[in-house]
Amino acid sequence: MFEGLFQPMHLMIIAGIALLVFGPKKLPELGKGLGESIRGFKTAMAAKEEVEHKTETETETSAHRR
Repeated sequence: MFEGLFQPMHLMIIAGIALLVFGPKKLPELGKGLGESIRGFKTAMAAKEEVEHKTETETETSAHRR
């Protein structure tokens, strides 16, 4: 269904349209914002996994004490 959807030529056309729509000054700002958003999401996911792991470890430890 999606075979060949993102070929290099398609990506170049999409990049060209984005450049025309947003302009050369705005495009780096959009990229920076997107990068920061992704970085924040990854940080939040890592923190959540750490809390879950810590809770799981504490649960196992308290079960062994009984």
